[in-house]
Amino acid sequence: MEKRWARFIAVVAAVIAPAITAGCGSSSSSSTATQSSGTTSRTSAPTSGSQPTIFAAASLTKVFPQIDPSAKYTFGGSGALQTEIEQGAPADVFAAASPKQPAALYAKGMVDEPVEFATNTLVLIVPKSNPAHITSVNDITNPGVKLVICDATVPCGDYARTAFKNLGITTAAMKNVVSQTTDVTQTVADVALGQADAGFVYITDADAAQGKVQVVRLPPQAKPEAADYIAVVKSGNDQAAAQAFVKQVLSAQGQATLQAAGFGKP
Repeated sequence: MEKRWARFIAVVAAVIAPAITAGCGSSSSSSTATQSSGTTSRTSAPTSGSQPTIFAAASLTKVFPQIDPSAKYTFGGSGALQTEIEQGAPADVFAAASPKQPAALYAKGMVDEPVEFATNTLVLIVPKSNPAHITSVNDITNPGVKLVICDATVPCGDYARTAFKNLGITTAAMKNVVSQTTDVTQTVADVALGQADAGFVYITDADAAQGKVQVVRLPPQAKPEAADYIAVVKSGNDQAAAQAFVKQVLSAQGQATLQAAGFGKP
């Protein structure tokens, strides 16, 4: 617990200045979380007032409803969802694919202390037919390769850029980027449909697209590890239900459901 808290404090320190001066650069053309991502979805609870409204990263689209099928969900890019919360969207819980967005809200006093609830791994995916014959991450720098990554304000995009930097291929890789998506689900779709030769997503999303894409693992020096954080939104309408949802995610059953979906232990 002390190790996790120390890591989170480091993230808070890294983001507190930009969190105070800007809304983390999320898309200004979006007026709602649903509009910010073409893959955003919502599951409505049959009851009113007894279930929290969950704003969660697109990578959690399939697994969270398995943990609590009755909650109300809005899925999208973590950066866009952060901005929605800052603008007063009625969220009770925020779950992000990175510590940065919850840390920025925590620095502003808008959420309770975020907690790491899962880990993930960034991977490279290619279409099943692999027309560009990509077998390693270095192949994405070949001339003519069409690469798609998430926008820099989205955790999967931030992780991809960090991997490029760690591998020393930033200039060559970014030169081949033909599209930047608003969330990881769109990146998977672009690659699966053959609109790009390769893309960077989480292993959980790649596994969910089995049969449509191939996975190329990144070398350890890319530091492809990702961490998911969850927090109760202080302005939420149902604090008790929000706290209960977080406890459910952190429970043995919730953790088992996440791990069955391919997520790692926090």
